[in-house]
Amino acid sequence: MQAAHFLACMIQAQAEVVVRYAETDMMGVVYHGSYLPWFEVGRTHLLRQHGVVYRQLEAEGFFLPVLEVGVRYLRPARYDDTITIVTTLREKPVLRIRLDYEVRRGDELLATGQTTHAFIDRNGRPVRPPAVFAQKMDELFPGSP
Repeated sequence: MQAAHFLACMIQAQAEVVVRYAETDMMGVVYHGSYLPWFEVGRTHLLRQHGVVYRQLEAEGFFLPVLEVGVRYLRPARYDDTITIVTTLREKPVLRIRLDYEVRRGDELLATGQTTHAFIDRNGRPVRPPAVFAQKMDELFPGSP
């Protein structure tokens, strides 16, 4: 019996942000909580770049609340740095979507993180993703179960 092989696939996007003064402490170092909005920038950018507009999902009654978040801080970002948020979706989402993040200043890795989200409806009940989202994920992750 031959084992089934699936095409390993992932999607990735990069978004740039210039660190604002309001995101730092008195020493000009980025406050740890400022990384979470950057993850949101990366997440919405990745979805948009691959044909899924978050605003449209919401208009259709689908929301993606955060179920889990984790961040590992390696080096500080500072006021006026230009940073790049690299967002990666490593596997086809079915009921939940997990994204991985890298925050970089040039080639220097500043932080890593991940978020997990679930689809809910306007009443806060868990639901399957909309058909258009599922179809787009099938296109982006061919051969995935």
